[in-house]
Amino acid sequence: MKDLESTKRELLDLSQRILDAVSEADWETYQRLCDPTLTCFEPESNGHLVEGLDFHGFYFDLGPAEKPRNTTICSPHVRILGDTAVVCYVRLNQQMDPSTGKPVTRAFSETRIWHRDEEGNWRQVHFHRSPCG
Repeated sequence: MKDLESTKRELLDLSQRILDAVSEADWETYQRLCDPTLTCFEPESNGHLVEGLDFHGFYFDLGPAEKPRNTTICSPHVRILGDTAVVCYVRLNQQMDPSTGKPVTRAFSETRIWHRDEEGNWRQVHFHRSPCG
């Protein structure tokens, strides 16, 4: 079995892969990393609990995010509870504002819940994303 620190690193890497998949509209990777029964609360759901992947698929169909774009995980905290893990952090999105041509940074507080399946693979089962400030 992996030691605690390497498992925490793996979960942070998986969280970054999810964010990269979102930025790149990489639906295949996103589906592979998420449980089909994924639930979430996020600004786009207007306070409603979203269940399943269909809601997210709509945004992937729109294509990749505006480039250049950079996503950074700041101040991460990982808590492992057996075959479940909670990953919390502030997500910083940097991109150019098309109306001004200047860089802008948006911050979101995110919590991602991961569960290890029977094959030992981590799958995201829930997330919560809220804008900071």
